Amino acid sequence: MEQLKHECGVAMIRLLKPLDYYEKKYGSRHWALNKLYLMMEKQHNRGQEGAGIACVDLDAPVGTEYMFREKAEGKDAITEIFGRGLPSAQLYMGHLRYSTTGKSGLQYVHPFLRRNNWRAKNLCLCGNFNMTNIDEVFRFLTAQGQSPRIYGDSYITLELMGHRLDREVERLFVEAKGQGLEGTDITDYIDNHVEMANVLRTTMEHYDGGYVMCGLTGSGEMFSVRDPWGIRPAFYYRDDEIVALASERPVLQTTFDLDVDDICELKPGQSLIVRKNGESRLEQIMPAQKLSACSFERIYFSRGSDSDIYQERKHLGEQLTPAILKAIDNDVDNTVFSYIPNTAEVAYYGMTDGFRQKGYNVRTEKVVWKDIKMRTFIADNSERNDLAAHVYDISYGSLRANEDNLVIIDDSIVRGTTLRESIFKILDRLHPKKIVMVSSSPQIRYPDYYGIDMARLEEFCAFRATMALIEERGMWQLINDTYLACKHDPYSKNHVRALYAPFTVDEINNKIVEMLRPADMKAPIELVFQSIEGLHNACPNHPGDWYFTGHYPTPGGTRLCNEAFIKYIDNKQKNK
Repeated sequence: MEQLKHECGVAMIRLLKPLDYYEKKYGSRHWALNKLYLMMEKQHNRGQEGAGIACVDLDAPVGTEYMFREKAEGKDAITEIFGRGLPSAQLYMGHLRYSTTGKSGLQYVHPFLRRNNWRAKNLCLCGNFNMTNIDEVFRFLTAQGQSPRIYGDSYITLELMGHRLDREVERLFVEAKGQGLEGTDITDYIDNHVEMANVLRTTMEHYDGGYVMCGLTGSGEMFSVRDPWGIRPAFYYRDDEIVALASERPVLQTTFDLDVDDICELKPGQSLIVRKNGESRLEQIMPAQKLSACSFERIYFSRGSDSDIYQERKHLGEQLTPAILKAIDNDVDNTVFSYIPNTAEVAYYGMTDGFRQKGYNVRTEKVVWKDIKMRTFIADNSERNDLAAHVYDISYGSLRANEDNLVIIDDSIVRGTTLRESIFKILDRLHPKKIVMVSSSPQIRYPDYYGIDMARLEEFCAFRATMALIEERGMWQLINDTYLACKHDPYSKNHVRALYAPFTVDEINNKIVEMLRPADMKAPIELVFQSIEGLHNACPNHPGDWYFTGHYPTPGGTRLCNEAFIKYIDNKQKNK
């Protein structure tokens, strides 16, 4: 309902046979390019601010371009890029972008390219990542004498990895000279012996964050590396024709007509490396840490067409039935069940299945519709807000006025703005006896720093409700103690968790309702959230839950959360 935005999606293809082979078998030398287009379109959900692609032509003669890159901004960026006409090549890499940093413009769209006259020193990078310690990495680079042109994790990573790639090439140069090689024989030796594992180990050891980093070199190396906690996802497929990688498993299944068992998941700290000669291998770049795979990927971001995700989302909805029964006083006969389009649809099926398994004959309706996005061209704030409130519409007559409860499920409740400004107001027009708003995820209480657009505490309705409870009860000492603890020890412990400890979930729920309920609304409202235990029961292989529990997998996430509370209090004091 309240659209959360994700950092990025990645796609890579490496052809393992000559281009003539694909032209003869599939009818086009652009077969791989067409597959890349499909992979990117199937991941459009992961980023609509911009897109970019890069490719390397291993057959390009000396003196001609061999490494190409195209980028564009906007939701139609993919179509624009592929409409420009790109060469047939053996290595392709694509990227979909949404910024979590607020920075926009073509210069921030991936891939990023570092040029050099030595083919092996050309580096092109893209990724699905957000680094929590970019200040420290920047200081490390500048202490070595480098001066990055732009301050940002993407550019700084390009410069750091590029620096390590330079050192790898120089190592091979010395090695080749020691073997008595001269001229282009040295170049060939370097191109054929680059060890990207060396480059990745000496680069990624400096980072704290969630990432899937992908890259190409001008000499024909292709690689992807996943963070040691497994926060961000990556899947790959290999056969005798191709090596391909994507952020989501169904993308590979659909693009290459594969079974689910054909595809492997890149493991935490692991890299998939394809050498210039086409040999591919898996390399452990960083020691794997405690698995913290992002549960929001399963709840919301990744495509629900994945076989496991589909079942997990159904399970999330199904196990909410006891709490919903309690909220409607077991009056299923006088209750209508629905959902907010459209990412909660699968959880909705699970919820209604859960009632049917208990022997109930549930009534289901398509109660809420989302209209096309309205242009807020009116300058007056009140009129613009009134237009925004009508983004959603309802099915009139879908409830029996003043007789039926309405249970409506969404995948998450984050800021609460859409509920207050639009959903609750328009649902009240149906005159339900009671509205039960259900979230298939737990209360979102803490910011994310690994690639989701949730960076400030005050954005979350659960946090605002908790702070309101603290102030109502005069618990000023708790605020002061938490503030001082955050300043004194930002790394070892998330002190913000102490703010929630005095309150039950129901107490916070009731305060959220009080804060989000429109003044002129008549129907009573009750919130039902997924439990933490329910989340882990439904998504057992994706235990990353820091936005719900405050347990960050890395020290950088803990530090940033503590700093977020310091900023929140400082801003409140400043605005008094």
